[in-house]
Amino acid sequence: MDMGNFLKKILNEQQFAGWLFILPAFAGILIFIIIPVLCSFGLSFCKWDLINPIQFVGVENYRVIFTEPLFFKILVNTIVFAFATSVFGVIIPLILACILNTKIRGAEFFKSAYFLPFITPMIVIGIIWEWIFDPNIGLLANVLNIHINWLYDTNFAMPALIIVSVWKLIGYNMVIFLSAMSGISNSIFEAAKIDGAGVLQTFKNVTVPMLSSAIFFVVIITAISSFQVFDLIYLMTQGGPLDSTNVLVYAIYKNAFEYFNVGKASAIAYVLFAIILVLTLIQWSLRKKLVYNEID
Repeated sequence: MDMGNFLKKILNEQQFAGWLFILPAFAGILIFIIIPVLCSFGLSFCKWDLINPIQFVGVENYRVIFTEPLFFKILVNTIVFAFATSVFGVIIPLILACILNTKIRGAEFFKSAYFLPFITPMIVIGIIWEWIFDPNIGLLANVLNIHINWLYDTNFAMPALIIVSVWKLIGYNMVIFLSAMSGISNSIFEAAKIDGAGVLQTFKNVTVPMLSSAIFFVVIITAISSFQVFDLIYLMTQGGPLDSTNVLVYAIYKNAFEYFNVGKASAIAYVLFAIILVLTLIQWSLRKKLVYNEID
């Protein structure tokens, strides 16, 4: 057999084996992601109640969305929740990571304790925090003597959800920062100490720049996950009181499976997609200014 034909045959066999191995993953992505995304985009221009035939209505669903005062209230709620969670969900884990990186006593225990909420099912977290926030028998009411209707007051419901969301994210983001810190040479911190830099100066001028890529990554994933929050809202407030905690993904669920307005739900989903896309593109375009020593 000619050597060229022999090599070509081997390569063809290897390519076939490669495609065969990725086929299950590709089929899953096609069936559960690509096809639903395309179908939902088409449904955003239609009227459908899951029972009657689909009716094409053009941009009517988008017109209805952008003329509803409730939609803008939901949009503001989503932005406030995502912004607050992104800020506190980055700053607090960063500070904790810096503290634990100093090899304090019991550091391994604290790492495990902070990470435990992240792997705890949301249903368990919802039940526990509902009890903590209970104004009569809750932990805050009995131990700290704070009697506030956290989940039933329009002024406190959103802050309560932000507290729970940040508490759950702390461990995961902290582990990312600790992993990034392990790659920083101690000689850099020693040089800063020799130059007379204090703790705050070292944190500002050494730690933050060296961790800027990890911070950038954490900010993006935290912002995206915060814009997509659903389970926490569904379990603890159901969007109340008076829609003060209603967010875009919960509105999608309500319109699709309670009001049976699939077209409007799909339109809201693509508005959310556009918001996340624009936000991510803006953050990505600013990476050279935000990330130390960033190159293309």
